[in-house]
Amino acid sequence: MDNLSYLSGENAEYIDSQYQAYRQDPDSVEFGWRKFFEGFDFGRETPQASVSAAAPEHFLKEVNVLNLINGYRTRGHLFTKTNPVRERRKHTPTLELVNFGLSDADLNTVFNSGVELGIGAAKLSDIIAFLEKTYCGSVGAEYKFVRTPEVLSWIEHKMESVRNTPSFSIDEKRRILKKLNEAVSFENFLGTKFLGQKRFSLEGAEALIPALDSVIEKGAELGIEEFVIGMAHRGRLNVLANIMQKTYMDIFAEFEGKGYSAESPFGGDVKYHLGYSTDVTTNNGNNVHLSLCPNPSHLETVNGVVEGMTRSKIDFKYDGDNARIAPILIHGDASIAGQGIVYEVIQMAGLDGYKTGGTIHLVINNQIGFTTNYKDGRTSTYCTDIAKVTLSPVFHVNGDDVEALVYAINLAMEYRQRYKNDVFIDILCYRRFGHNEADEPKFTQPLLYKAIEKHANPRDIYIQQLIGEGKMEASLAKEMEKDFRNILQERLNDAKEITSTYKDVKFGGAWAEMRIATEKDFEVSPDTTVPEAELLDIAKKISTLPAEKKFFKKIEKLFDERSKMATTSHIFDWAMGEQLAYGTLLDEGKRVRLSGQDVKRGTFSHRHAVLTLEDSEEEYTPLNNVSEKQAAFDIFNSHLSEYGVLGFEYGYAMANPNALTIWEAQFGDFFNGAQIVVDQYIASAETKWQRENGLVMLLPHGYEGQGPEHSSARIERFMELCADNNMQVVNCTTPANFFHAIRRQFARDFRKPLVVFSPKSLLRHPKCVSPLADFTSANFKEVITDANVKPADVTRVLFCSGKIYYELLEKQQTDQIKNVAIVRVEQLYPTPLAQMEAVYASFKNANEAVWVQEEPENMGAWPYLLRKTRKTTFNDIEVISRKESSSTASGYAKQHADQQAYIIAKSFEVPVTESVKKIAKKSANKVYNED
Repeated sequence: MDNLSYLSGENAEYIDSQYQAYRQDPDSVEFGWRKFFEGFDFGRETPQASVSAAAPEHFLKEVNVLNLINGYRTRGHLFTKTNPVRERRKHTPTLELVNFGLSDADLNTVFNSGVELGIGAAKLSDIIAFLEKTYCGSVGAEYKFVRTPEVLSWIEHKMESVRNTPSFSIDEKRRILKKLNEAVSFENFLGTKFLGQKRFSLEGAEALIPALDSVIEKGAELGIEEFVIGMAHRGRLNVLANIMQKTYMDIFAEFEGKGYSAESPFGGDVKYHLGYSTDVTTNNGNNVHLSLCPNPSHLETVNGVVEGMTRSKIDFKYDGDNARIAPILIHGDASIAGQGIVYEVIQMAGLDGYKTGGTIHLVINNQIGFTTNYKDGRTSTYCTDIAKVTLSPVFHVNGDDVEALVYAINLAMEYRQRYKNDVFIDILCYRRFGHNEADEPKFTQPLLYKAIEKHANPRDIYIQQLIGEGKMEASLAKEMEKDFRNILQERLNDAKEITSTYKDVKFGGAWAEMRIATEKDFEVSPDTTVPEAELLDIAKKISTLPAEKKFFKKIEKLFDERSKMATTSHIFDWAMGEQLAYGTLLDEGKRVRLSGQDVKRGTFSHRHAVLTLEDSEEEYTPLNNVSEKQAAFDIFNSHLSEYGVLGFEYGYAMANPNALTIWEAQFGDFFNGAQIVVDQYIASAETKWQRENGLVMLLPHGYEGQGPEHSSARIERFMELCADNNMQVVNCTTPANFFHAIRRQFARDFRKPLVVFSPKSLLRHPKCVSPLADFTSANFKEVITDANVKPADVTRVLFCSGKIYYELLEKQQTDQIKNVAIVRVEQLYPTPLAQMEAVYASFKNANEAVWVQEEPENMGAWPYLLRKTRKTTFNDIEVISRKESSSTASGYAKQHADQQAYIIAKSFEVPVTESVKKIAKKSANKVYNED
């Protein structure tokens, strides 16, 4: 407050000036003055009168007390008793009276400002005691950055009405102790029975278990029917056992090495990465489904997956009602502060295409990351400061005070259900042992771990609290621990008797009708044709604009051209082939979801799936006007994220095999920002966790002279991840083949991820079109032979994939080359080697097989194919490509054209003539051309 407020001669004038400012704009004055004028309303009886005559010195002190109250609400969290093993950092200014124009002399003075706390007029000493208990105890509340007055009032009322002090019945206390005992005893048992084995113990943060148990109970009371949980490895075994109800015997059997079976086709994963799902019944008889998502060691990677799974279930299982399902993300303090994926996912919280109605974030704050102290791990005051991005309240809680934690998480659950926003709980605790059970933490944190060694566990602390309250006898607590340990020993004995825990994979829920694929499933593609009448009807509907709406001239022209494809030429380009794939699936009742950066229009202005009217922001989506019976078409321009969004879409597809889920990269190169999702989920989830997924990735790929960041979607990276028929990788050259590749995702009773290296310049290439018959009487073609040559004339066979085909074709047709056949390998994996051999054999006089690619020799499909063709009839296949390189492509257009001309000429063993150069330059830098 300005010093003028303490000058007795000017007090009345100052108060009057503040009041006049308040009347103009209440937010222009300090909190204390605002509350003061709201409560006392000097001008109510005489609105235009000056208040200077009614400004005794005590009024100033009232305002100071109100500012003190606001100080506690705003900054009290900096002065809490929330750290169980360390002294808190010192923050200034403090909450001392002198900082608010008050002194000890005022402690016995009664102030009406107590009304603001709901306690009426009260002594300053009582007001301070109230504030200390509410805001500086075991729960520190950070919420004043929230901008909605109603939310602020609700939070303050909830906390202040009980002084942030829980009040549990004796039965509730016993349940808390039961779950806390299970958490502590389980970790102790594992530590003694499986000495030296990694388990990433929860010890030091065992209060998490009763907290999760309570939030499930509370959530069920508030209408939650399902929780989707994501967490890293620390504490996962405890959560699996004591929350997810995975049997102790199964967990012990995994420690005994009994999960492996020679009959299993899967590689499996370590026990602290595994997922689980179960149904639980709460104390009140509510049934709740729990899903714990599997997660690799990439810690926060699971965040997007959990949010995607939750949104998928909201859309399909709960008819859009996000009050019936909630995601819970359990973070580590170092990872939530240090990993960018957290920010990418949190930015989704309010976006139409990704919001899930609010996430409960729990942070197991060990105050250390592996061996890195928190002061070296972040710049922010708290590890949870990311919460301010979404204006989400944060509760910092002492991990030793289990009742405070249960109280806080219940409050968080109420907040989430009421306001559909994220909420964070920062559990200040510690890690009793090192990063893993074989680690020695005293190497790097000797003082901290001396304190931890002497520190009692949360269960023993709670038992002493209950004994002190007269709620429990010490003998009862010991008996509880003994009984539970006996149960664990019995389950361990049972585990030692079994030979294997392996079971044949049987999917449940939405996946009940799915199965594991076999090698035979990939020999021939299934029927994906559509009757001609149906296809043309859909084509007309999605290419006809409503007459009453006004669109841009360019859009009207484009749709006129599409309409002619549907009504006259019956020859379809790539954009129409894509739209027809979606339209036919929608007509069959299959929901389609497409997301990514700028996907509504398409990066290369080819899709135009959503049209904006010329004179307004109104949008029109042709694919939502296919038929009355159709499923929904969801298309969302994502925020500028790859890692978070790809994880989300993977999770979305994981939750439902009966919807087409597609993520498109703005350029194929950009998927590398989400490489972790590709490596840890898309490529390996089935063999690690027996989780199928039908996600489609569209990755624009092709060399058009646009430099190293806009050419290659890194085919080689995907190919090196291909094994065990884990995914499908295609590089189609016709709209019809792309159409069938998309429709094939639903034509089989299993699911595989589909990676499509989609075109850029081919989007408008006059020869990259397909006739009607290719949609209605042909299926997906893994290999396309050359119909332009006579087999008997062929001596050289060029195998290729993608865009380079059209440049090779132009050279072949222009020069009427009869002895060189061009064979397109449309599916790179599962590699159709048998079909390739059969096609090669059809050219009986061929004595040379060559793989032609645009990519450098050490990239593209060649390194993989070189390895796979060693045992085929063309095991001496050669390659024509750019020379090996550390960069994917040249940044110089002329160099690009020279390299492209070399590939074309070398393929036909001719000189680099002007005609070859012309072909090489033809498609360069035409990607954005809309004409």
